[in-house]
Amino acid sequence: MTVIVLTNCPIGLRGFLTRWLLEISAGVFIGSPSARVRDALWDEVRQYAGQGRALLIHTSNTEQGFTFRTHEHSWTPVDHEGLTLLQRPNNTPTATPGPARTGWSKASQRRRFGNR
Repeated sequence: MTVIVLTNCPIGLRGFLTRWLLEISAGVFIGSPSARVRDALWDEVRQYAGQGRALLIHTSNTEQGFTFRTHEHSWTPVDHEGLTLLQRPNNTPTATPGPARTGWSKASQRRRFGNR
């Protein structure tokens, strides 16, 4: 079983993939091509994806029962004790806490002193 997920890729590439795989949702292709055809399809996807992203998932003889490849994806595959996991980038900015606010909130002031 093979699954290819395309994001922001040219429409022509989607049409090319429909020759061998079934498009079950926009940009999601599924099928059972041979390993040689699967690798050829992946080479074409990588060549013609342009600014888009691609993800290939296929069955394999591993503990998970599948493996995957990525192209121009921000999440990177990482081997963790024999399991392949996706590592998300840490893009969260470290917020420097400002001075703590003092006094009452506006909502509590309205409740306390009535609607003014």
